[in-house]
Amino acid sequence: MVPLWMYLLVSAALFCIGAYGVLSRRNAVAILMSVELMLNAVNINLVAFWRYLTPQNMSGQAFAAFVFVIAAAEAAVGLAIIISVYRNRRSVVVEDVNLLKG
Repeated sequence: MVPLWMYLLVSAALFCIGAYGVLSRRNAVAILMSVELMLNAVNINLVAFWRYLTPQNMSGQAFAAFVFVIAAAEAAVGLAIIISVYRNRRSVVVEDVNLLKG
């Protein structure tokens, strides 16, 4: 059986890669993909802790399914916003987006 700390190590690595991607990328699509990596790291944590702490309950899997739904909604709304910005500005670079300025 794989120990818990290995799952936590993989999850921490994925989360750090995602956080680095969010902070260092200029492309909105790459930032959205990095946020998805961070959400997947959270799912690994939820399922790992569920498996090692309370495997008789389905709470860990329920929370993981909830995070999947949130990730799908975030991807749909994020891509819709990116497409709208691209149609108006012809760019998906985050620094170029100043639509809310007067």
